[in-house]
Amino acid sequence: MSQVERIGVSLEKDLLSQFDELIEKKGYPNRSEAIRDLIREQLSQKEMENPNAEAVAAVSIVYDHHATQLMQKLTALQHQHLLQTISSLHVHLNEHDCMEIIVLKGRIKHINSTAEQMLSHKGVKLGKVNLIPTQIHNHQVECNR
Repeated sequence: MSQVERIGVSLEKDLLSQFDELIEKKGYPNRSEAIRDLIREQLSQKEMENPNAEAVAAVSIVYDHHATQLMQKLTALQHQHLLQTISSLHVHLNEHDCMEIIVLKGRIKHINSTAEQMLSHKGVKLGKVNLIPTQIHNHQVECNR
């Protein structure tokens, strides 16, 4: 970790008690790490407002594998965006449904565009895009867990 600066925070007893319960349930080793995560979360949410920010995303799709050529269309879309597509995972849910998780990397606007193309195909039953910025204010996100 880079240079650490100590600060003081004043909280009402009830709020601090609730916070301590929360961080204990989540398994934080101390208040400082929990506060750092809260700050990172708020900064990452702010970064997500910038369509040119760099990010990674997991695009999760549940679809009917009997849908006409849907798998081929999804694969073709991944190949068209090969520089964005990092990986994919295919899961058989039951005799009719499959789940595809496609990991994309790039600018938020490009990820969203590619994801929307994937989610809008006929045969896709459910879909969700989970975006995570890879930088906060032009600094690489530090993962020390």
